[in-house]
Amino acid sequence: MVDQEHTKVFVIARMIPVGLAIVGVVSLCVLFGGDPAAGLTERLPAADTAAQPLVDANEAVELRGELVRFDGMPADLPGAWPRFRGANFDAISSEDVTLARTWSEDGPKVLWSIDVGEGYAGAAILAGRVYVMDYDRQNQADAIRCLSLEDGKEIWRYSYPVKVKRFHGMSRTVPAVTEKYIVTLGPKCHVTCLDSVTGQFRWMLNLVKEFNSTVPDWYAGQCPLIDDDKAIIAVGGDALMMAVDCETGEIIWQSPNPHGWAMTHSSVIPTKFMGTRMYVYCASGGVVGISAEDGGILWENTEWKIRIANVPSPVVVGEGLIFLSGGYNAGSMMLRLTQENENIRAEPVFHLEPEVFGSEQHTPIFYDGYIYGIRPDKQLTCLDLNGQVVWTSTSAHKFGLGPYIIANGLIYVMNNSGVLTLAEANPAGYVQRASAKVLDGPDSWGPMAIASGCLVLRDLKRMICLDVTGR
Repeated sequence: MVDQEHTKVFVIARMIPVGLAIVGVVSLCVLFGGDPAAGLTERLPAADTAAQPLVDANEAVELRGELVRFDGMPADLPGAWPRFRGANFDAISSEDVTLARTWSEDGPKVLWSIDVGEGYAGAAILAGRVYVMDYDRQNQADAIRCLSLEDGKEIWRYSYPVKVKRFHGMSRTVPAVTEKYIVTLGPKCHVTCLDSVTGQFRWMLNLVKEFNSTVPDWYAGQCPLIDDDKAIIAVGGDALMMAVDCETGEIIWQSPNPHGWAMTHSSVIPTKFMGTRMYVYCASGGVVGISAEDGGILWENTEWKIRIANVPSPVVVGEGLIFLSGGYNAGSMMLRLTQENENIRAEPVFHLEPEVFGSEQHTPIFYDGYIYGIRPDKQLTCLDLNGQVVWTSTSAHKFGLGPYIIANGLIYVMNNSGVLTLAEANPAGYVQRASAKVLDGPDSWGPMAIASGCLVLRDLKRMICLDVTGR
């Protein structure tokens, strides 16, 4: 039931003069979809080509947002998965919760199930609430939804009008959430900050119109980061990256963008090297380290770039070691940071061909000294830090382009059609413990989230929550 008291707020995006938007049309294959705007032929799932999403020249800088409250209530559960890849940016749950190590053929108990707009946007979880960056196709609006972790009932929804055509899905980003703020990045690069408890509007930035960002092919896939109450966004326009005060919406710093690198689907990952805190990002022309203090460029490497779609995020695998992977024949690369006087250098340690290891869509996991991920032949693979293959799941166990996380020493991995598999996260070999079809599919690609033994998954049109504790 919807509360009759609707709170309406007006989103006034800062008006900064911009030049004529550049519309690029690129023919390519895609799995990590997005949807071009008006004027392009709709892409069918079987199509081999796609085109860059167009920016609607008539889209207003001033958007009207609406907050609607519902009767859902937060769950009394302590766990958290507050951003893309969880609390520690590593896709590993560190909660002290006992999880089932096997299932029946029916799989784990379904706690709740809801319809969602077409896409691959995963959930963030905090304080008994589930947050989803959704798209409301009927009303042509981005929809930031807050649900109960207990039963999936909606608590509130904040929507603003944006026209997005169906083009192999619409939304695909995971919100960043703290006790005070939620920050989202919509398909057409609208950054929105709300009160994470009430949904009340704080500020919005239109990256295309205010900072000359280019919407990536198949729409934005970068998941925003909140660090020390600052929203960290890789802009890829007038600024390579920027930090925004979550309380006020004021820009704290902007990084220069000397090469004109564009935004990708990869997300910003924080790390520290030799006492210097930085943000690592795979931009269109290379990988870069940005100072967390003032936004200065600390280092860059142009040997790692993916022409078509750069999707997986950097993986920090030790002091000064960063593992990079991608699809479209990119394979993978290990970078090592070194300090030379006051300068930091980033140089390759090794490069792996795609048949050895590359990750087309999801970011690999570094766990107990080993790297786990799905390579282009769709086998789950374990690598050591020298780039040697320790084991694969073999051709008998393939997982498509689905997501995976680790909890309690167990890998939860999904295939395209909604089959969830439980395996050991152990370098001794691939050991499968359980498997069950939990979603109908297709395209069960959205990043997973787990908190308090509740595993949140989705396919193209549906999101579910499973009890994986075995209670």
